This record gives sequence, structure tokens and C-alpha cells, in this order.
Amino acid sequence: MGRTEYYHDPAAPKANTLIPASNLLVVNEQGAILLQRRRDTGQWALPGGAQDIGESAAQCAVRECAEETGVLAEVIGFLGVYSNPAHIVAYTDGEIRQQFEAAYIGTPVGGKPTVNDEADGVEWVLPSELDRYDVHPSMRQQIGDYLTGGYPYLG
Repeated sequence: MGRTEYYHDPAAPKANTLIPASNLLVVNEQGAILLQRRRDTGQWALPGGAQDIGESAAQCAVRECAEETGVLAEVIGFLGVYSNPAHIVAYTDGEIRQQFEAAYIGTPVGGKPTVNDEADGVEWVLPSELDRYDVHPSMRQQIGDYLTGGYPYLG
């Protein structure tokens, strides 16, 4: 299923759903951040996705990280709640979501970066290298909040 992201775009369609999702910003011992390149948008992002019934938001973040990157991680902190009504994601099936993400900070405990059906690239990226990557502004905000210590973000 394809998707189009709108970020502070007056031409964005009106949202028709609000789905809880979780992201995991995983940092290794070298200070590099785990990023995946999404197959549906081609942009680099933190691993994350929609929460399933029967799991907590933190469990969702850990599961999504493993599914999307091959890296097993554990939650070590809370980054924030990101619920920007000006960030809209339109899917080809007609669903139009307003962003709602609980973001956590994690540390790797196993696995290795692996591409899959959702990500065609998975890399550890040092903060000094981030400008070489096409990272969506919403992900840049989350990474920036982590790097500047501006968390928890409660928006």
C-alpha cells in the first residue's frame, strides 16, 4: 500500500483516522542512531508503526524495531508524544491519518541491520552524518529533540 506524507501543507487532505503508533530511537555504543529507508516513501526514518491490540506502546516500539530493521532493542527512556495535526499521512486505500506517535529511546541488545519488505536500507548513522540522509521533518524533530536533550516532548 502506498502513502503520501503532508507536513504543514495547506493542500493536505482532512484526516479521517487517528491511530496510536510508536517509534524507537535506538542509539548504539558509538552514539550512532538506527535508521531505516522506507520502501513506500524512500525517506529515512526511525523504526516504528501502529500499535496492536494487546500490546503496550513500548512493546509496539520494540516489535516494530525488530520487524523493520532486524535489530533487537530494549527501551531505556521516553522521548515524547508527537501528535502534530499538521502531519497527515494519506494511504492509497483511502485512510488519512493524523500523526500520533509515542517515541522511546532504546539500546540494541541483539540482531543486526537487515533489509526487509518495509525497509530497503537499514544503517547506523552518526549524528554528524545525518545531513546526508533524506529524513522526513517529523523524524528530524524527534532525532533533534534527542540530540539536544529537549525531551520529553509533549506535543
